[in-house]
This record gives sequence, C-alpha cells and structure tokens, in this order.
Amino acid sequence: MSQVEDFLTKQEEQEIVDAICMAENNTSGEIRVHIESTTSKVHFDRALEVFHELKMDQTHLKNGVLFYFAVKDKNFIICGDKGINDLVASDFWDITKDKMTAQFKFGNFKQGIVDGILCAGEQLKKYFPWSEGDTNELSNEISKG
Repeated sequence: MSQVEDFLTKQEEQEIVDAICMAENNTSGEIRVHIESTTSKVHFDRALEVFHELKMDQTHLKNGVLFYFAVKDKNFIICGDKGINDLVASDFWDITKDKMTAQFKFGNFKQGIVDGILCAGEQLKKYFPWSEGDTNELSNEISKG
C-alpha cells in the first residue's frame, strides 16, 4: 500500500466527501481534496497545477477551493480561486490552515480536513450563496495522485 492509501481509511474518506457535500449544499462554490504522496515541485506550485488539472479554475464564479496534501512531505496547501480570494479576509486561509494543523498535530487528519472544508464552506456560503439553477460543477470525490 502507498502512503496515499494509508493516509485515510475508506470510512474517513467518505466522511470527508460528506463534509464537502454539506459545505457545498448552501453555496455555488466548489471544494475538492487532492492527496498524493510527494512532489519534487514547490508545494504551492504543485497545488496550483492540480487546481488547473482538476479544472477548478473553470467554475462559473471562480469560487473553487482546493485542499492539496503531499502526505510523505507532511505538507498541505489551500488554494482558492480569484472569486473567493478577492472576498475573504486576507488571513482567512492562514487561520483555516492553523485550525487544521491543530488537529493534525494529534494525528486527527480526517477531522482537520473536515474542519478546513467546513470553514471554507461557511465563507463560500456567505459570499456565494446557493441560488436556483446552481449545479455541482465538479466532483466531490477525493482525487489522488
């Protein structure tokens, strides 16, 4: 088994997908989680690359949020698209990362990810509330590299 497969149990993965569904329920925003073992690139650069590969830059309102994890590297990045980044407080993503890291320090990876997703969901709901005709533009499944 790879480190990616060992990072979360199937049950934990499902709970993360459920959190994405819950967070997206009241917003037109899109949230994705991507997990891979390692990268030879700068983590932020790789996260942006995955953001584009997952077509997160193609959402109608530019309100996609990616949680990128390089498990072996013990690193993660949160990438928000221009629409959401222009509206949230300048320290919002850092505060969200801190909340997640607090859980990670105790080995609570699933809970940390869920906490981050729900924080992002609250901001997406605030700035991009769901309206009639909104569709789920991107998969809620966890992608792996």
